[in-house]
Parts: sequence; C-alpha cells; structure tokens
Amino acid sequence: MKKIRNLSESDFLKVFFAFYTACFLIAAPMMPDRADMFSGLWQILSQPSKASTSYFALGGYAATFLNMGLVGIICLSFFVGLKTTANNASTLAFILTVGFGSWGINILNVWPTFAGVGLYCLVKREKLAANVNALLFSTGIAPLITDLMIRYPHAEVVGFNLPGIGLAILVGLVIGFFLPAGLANSPRVHKGFDLYSAALPVGMTAFFLNAALFKTLGVDLPAGAPAEQLQIASPVIANTFCGIMFGLCILFAFILGCRPKDYLRLLTDPALVTNFTSTYGNAVFLMNVGCFGLFILGYYNLIGATFNGVTFGIVFCMLSTCNSGSHPANVLPIMLGYAAASLVSSWLSALVGGNFVFQLNAQAICVGLCYANGLSPIADKYGWQFGFIAAVMHYVLVTSVPTLHGGFCLYNGGFTAALICIILVPELERFFRTKDERRALKIK
Repeated sequence: MKKIRNLSESDFLKVFFAFYTACFLIAAPMMPDRADMFSGLWQILSQPSKASTSYFALGGYAATFLNMGLVGIICLSFFVGLKTTANNASTLAFILTVGFGSWGINILNVWPTFAGVGLYCLVKREKLAANVNALLFSTGIAPLITDLMIRYPHAEVVGFNLPGIGLAILVGLVIGFFLPAGLANSPRVHKGFDLYSAALPVGMTAFFLNAALFKTLGVDLPAGAPAEQLQIASPVIANTFCGIMFGLCILFAFILGCRPKDYLRLLTDPALVTNFTSTYGNAVFLMNVGCFGLFILGYYNLIGATFNGVTFGIVFCMLSTCNSGSHPANVLPIMLGYAAASLVSSWLSALVGGNFVFQLNAQAICVGLCYANGLSPIADKYGWQFGFIAAVMHYVLVTSVPTLHGGFCLYNGGFTAALICIILVPELERFFRTKDERRALKIK
C-alpha cells in the first residue's frame, strides 16, 4: 500500500483503471448464466446496439460483464502500452466507455473510429499517446458502426457483409479523423459548464450522419430495441456488484490515508474544481468514487428504476465525472430539479389532457438524469438554485434530442447538456453574479 500511496496521479489512475476492469472480469464467470457467456457475447456483437439496447437482454448477465471487462482491457492497453499520461479527462473517458459496455459499446464496434483517430495522428504527425482520450470518446457513436455492418440500408438485420463492413470502416475513419478538432473546440461553446464535453462534437456528428445516411437518401431509420428488452433486469446483481465495488473503493481510500475531513473539504470547497486527483490527492479521489457511486446507486433505488443493462450502465456513466467536478453535494440540486420537473410535468399534462409517460423512473428520464449530472459546474459556480433550473431545462429537452441523431449517439444527455449551456449560460453571465462575486460583495 505504501507504494500505491506514493504513486503519481497518472500511475495511480492506471492502477484504478486496472482494478475497475478486473471487477467486471471477475464478476462475469460468477453470473448465474455463465454457461452461455461466450454465445451471449456473440449475440451482443452481432445484433443492433442503438440506444437504449440492454445487453442483459441481448446476451445475458455474464456476457455483459465479460464485454465490459474486455472493453476495459482494450482501453487500459492504450494507456499502458503507449505510456499515456492519465488525468481527470482520462478518468471520464475510461469509466464512460466501459459503462457503455452494457448498452451500446462492444469489443467489435469500437475499432473503426479508433482507426480514424489513428489516421488523424498520422496526417497531423501527432503522437497517438496524446490522443488516447479522443480514441475513447470516439466510441460515443459506436451503435451506428454496428448498424452499418449488419443491416444498413435495411430495416432488419441481414448479418455481417462486406459492403456494410466497408461502409462502417469508412464512416469510422471519417468520424475519428475529425473528432479531435471538435473535442478541442467544444469547451469554447459550452464554456466549461458541460462536463461531458465530448458529447457536443459526437452529437453533432451523429446528427449529420443521420441526415446524410438516412433522411437525405430516403432510407428508413431502423427501429431501436423493443421496450420488452428493458424488463430483463436484476436489482440483486446490480446492487450487489456496485455495492461491493464502491465499498472497496471507500475501504481502500481509508487505507491510503483519506480522512473524513479530507473528503468533507472536497464536498464543501467553494471553488470550482475540475480535477480532484491533482487538487485533493489520490485517496480523496478514490473516496469520491465510492461515495458518489453509492449516492448514484441509492438514487436509482429510491426512484424505483429497473436495473436492466441500460440502468446498470448509466450508474457508471454518471460516475465518470467523479474526477472532473461531480460529487454528491453539487449533483443533489440537479436530482431535485429532475424530481420537481417530473411532478410539475405530470400535473400540467393532466391539466391539458396529455398522455404523460416521463415519470421520474421512466427509462429515458433515468438516462437523462445521468447526463444532467454534467451540468454540476453551474451549481458550483452560480449556486444550487441555478443547478436546479438547469436540471429542469434538461428534463424538458432530453427526450426530444434523439430525433436529431436517430438514437446513434450514446452521449445524448451530454449533448443535451451542451444545448442547455448554450441557452442558459449567456443569460447567467448577463443577469446574475457568481457565488464568488456575491461573496466578495457581501464582504465589502
């Protein structure tokens, strides 16, 4: 433990990534359907994976955990093999990508966009090691790659075919090649208030490709996964796995020297902090992983979410910002904003005779809340009440955005968060003071 305690930020994060990956690989053969693990993995690889496709239903529990673990190995190999420096953005990219291993990303559909980023590095003469985060973020459009390989331009699955595979590789090369430029520009658009910064260029790319490949050519957009898939769920498996993983993170954080007052400092720091490992240390970051993870898990249990493959995955997708600015204190106003928006929308729907289907535990709303978490910098900089307002706006918009990208963008909620920033942040800057400015005035 002494050696781990003295590791640099980058090396510690790589150890954490290895632990995170190992948890899924160890859990896979312990699942009740382990006998079908490899046949289930083939089902995951060979069937459509548009959002929201639950791999629990598609391939089974063991196959899903195996896929998540193997995705983790692929991602970790880039950080270790290329000797890449891991940081807060790497934490987001790694946890997010593995989290989608239960509902959109698999060990086959990541490679075409990886190749595109590699092509970018060759043309621009940049080191691949400096673009590993971009590699991982490029997988946000992985469901489109699968669709192109197995059914485009048909509505039904026809299986892997050479024209489809060729088109998937071509599209993946284009996406990966142009993504790094989009990633560099994205913070200028949302001004740092959307922690899922990669969602903007990925979402806009999916929007364009949906139009180019389907709308403009008159090709019917294939249906997403049937709703019945989402009924295949196991709260016991999800809660047991997450409880053990996050509990171990808290235990290891204590062993590494994190004290309650150290973590309290993170929760109450008035400054807008976007890198926890470098600001508070590795042990405090690990404590946030455990506490924030249990906080997310508790929320989804409280609202009665169905723990299918999608819900299981979004626990980790939401957790991905644990090193970039999110913690229980600044995410709570966003959760409350979602709850208030759901209650008010239900009342207004009844008033106008509408058919209200977006209850707080509805699948689309559960996924939406996962990404509304990315707006936590608004609560940090302007106050909890503005985080609450941002969450209400996100709730209203998030279910309409998939129409733009056809369900091919896994970062739908993060894309929505960027749109909220474009709408809300200029008004905040024009009409309201930040918490620091209000504090300075009060002192004066």
